[in-house]
Amino acid sequence: MPFLNEMLDETSRRRLEEQRLAEDNAGEVVSVKPMEPDGLDSRYRFDVAAIMRSVRGEILGQEAAVDALERMLHIVRADIADPRRPLHTALFLGPTGVGKTELVRALARALHGDADAFCRVDMNTLSQEHYAAALTGAPPGYVGSKEGTTILNQELIEGSLGKPGIVLFDELEKASDEVVQALLNVFDNGMLTVASGERTYSFRNALVFMTSNLGARRLQNFEERRLRLPRRLLPMTPARQREKRDQLMERELLRRFTPEFVNRIDTITVFNWMQGVVVERLVDLETARLNRRLRRHNVELRLQSEVRHRIATEGFDRKFGARSLRRAMRHRIEAPLAHYLLTEFRPGADAVQVVEARLDGGSIRFCPLGPGSRHP
Repeated sequence: MPFLNEMLDETSRRRLEEQRLAEDNAGEVVSVKPMEPDGLDSRYRFDVAAIMRSVRGEILGQEAAVDALERMLHIVRADIADPRRPLHTALFLGPTGVGKTELVRALARALHGDADAFCRVDMNTLSQEHYAAALTGAPPGYVGSKEGTTILNQELIEGSLGKPGIVLFDELEKASDEVVQALLNVFDNGMLTVASGERTYSFRNALVFMTSNLGARRLQNFEERRLRLPRRLLPMTPARQREKRDQLMERELLRRFTPEFVNRIDTITVFNWMQGVVVERLVDLETARLNRRLRRHNVELRLQSEVRHRIATEGFDRKFGARSLRRAMRHRIEAPLAHYLLTEFRPGADAVQVVEARLDGGSIRFCPLGPGSRHP
């Protein structure tokens, strides 16, 4: 009986987790129904324009990266990619907290209705040679070689009817050389056969993304030097800045990977540093995400403009990107809001109760506005 009770508890935990994830995805999902045939003989039936509207609503300040994604999706939607390779292979370079992984999550949410609907491999777990078997399978004669088990998820790699799968190799620069060599084969022919030969994974219906922080420190030094010098001594157009930045990142990339590996990547995109002009929009985005989690309690949070501005100015650190802003939201909004909900808040019957965050003597306070209230 204890074993049966444990199984029931585990089932309940999984059901609750799935419910919470579904609530978090609510309101951002593009229609997952296949499009009607539009005259083009393509196996894919997804709306590129609708997907990109959803992605652009979540990824701010990275227009070049988002535009590159849109071009990629047009190629896939038209079904003109090489059938013997992955549908597209993209590498995202740039500093931490600028949206590299978040872009993949936004695409998965828009395309499949779930931000976790992709096969993610954290390459820092494959940094040593003897961990390579986690990706390539145990070689013949070793334990597990006949099963051909790896950390890959074939279902997520293959995608669904009319939609491609998504694969993310996160923090690529930390992978061992053996793992990088295995990826070289994947990029070349779209297949990965485990070391024992017992199983083959197909990436030919998948979008393959990689992220890396390579060159982030050098890029930061370049930006700081450029900003320190008077513009009249170092005039540089935006196009020239992008060119210099791309050259710097390419040198860093070739220091770590062979030209053969880099040459098999379809698109290499360098992400921008987060700029102050998008910070307040990021605050709005984080507030919208928090409100999705508050729906189960019939609560809606609104930020007074002064609160919004304070979070944007004090909570943002360029070195850490959007992650520092999320930490500020957690410490300055979520934690005091949770205390307010537990101690002072009086929920209504079924109507959504609006709560406003206001500045009061330098501190953030929460005030009820009532069901469906608007700003006074």
